[in-house]
Amino acid sequence: MSFLQPLNFWQTYRQRRQREHAEDALKHIHACEWRGQTASADSLAGALHLSAREVVRLIEQMETQGWLVTTPQGLRLTPDGEQQAVAVIRAHRLWERYLADEARMPLAQIHAEAERREHQSSPEILAKFEAELGHPWTDPHGDPIPTAAGKIENRADQPLTAWQTNAPLRITHIEDEPPAIFAQIVAAGLRPGHVIRILTSTAERMVISNGDDTPALAPIVAANISAELAPNAPTAATQLTSLQMGESAIVAALDPALQGFTRRRLLDLGLTPGTRIQLELPSMFRDPLAYRVRGTLIALRKEQAEWVYIEKE
Repeated sequence: MSFLQPLNFWQTYRQRRQREHAEDALKHIHACEWRGQTASADSLAGALHLSAREVVRLIEQMETQGWLVTTPQGLRLTPDGEQQAVAVIRAHRLWERYLADEARMPLAQIHAEAERREHQSSPEILAKFEAELGHPWTDPHGDPIPTAAGKIENRADQPLTAWQTNAPLRITHIEDEPPAIFAQIVAAGLRPGHVIRILTSTAERMVISNGDDTPALAPIVAANISAELAPNAPTAATQLTSLQMGESAIVAALDPALQGFTRRRLLDLGLTPGTRIQLELPSMFRDPLAYRVRGTLIALRKEQAEWVYIEKE
């Protein structure tokens, strides 16, 4: 074996790691700007787990590439830097959508795996990937997926702690960090797209209704959930999951937040508005259940049935 082979391997590895660090830095700075904050060398070091010397070298490299500028207030992306950052964010959120919907990976694990895969996708591959996913517009946490042109949707959402009681709200985003708080939200059965109401809100806890359950959350947990007003949204009480054994109903709609492969799959199963559906066969663990649709038995998991709204007969 030539002595040049190990040398070439380490050069390739180092170049790849430098590119990954630069792309992670772009995401961090973009996230700060999105929140109205300013990134700094210290925040970059903390986010990327790099030493002060490594961060200085990284900033110099990115300035040379024309991706950022250092100002008295902190680090700012240039237009080229913002374009690069949005491209990485687009890759990350498309991978999260795939890992959640198709690979069936637990939500608590998809972020780290998407972090690894986001650096391996060209714009051409992502365009094909997006089409195969059914052109989803949000990731599993509710964050908007940038378009190929670099546009990111702005929404008028706020943390749950900022909303008054009894207003109909649709969950738009669930923050996945820190993991301990994210685990509590997942355990409460809450996810983007759910329509909820805040029943009570005190300094100690917030009680939420989704039509079936009333989970209680500490304010620090509720602050990691964002929502927007949903005055015309169907209530959770009209979800397909409310159907009892032997009951039938008419499909009213699929939740507008449902997208990609899952929406297409439910439509292919015949769950279109106006279709009659009946719950026929139980399951030992209540999941999945068998429904009769257009003369055929289909099996739906609870998480799929929650996307279907019905009008009971």
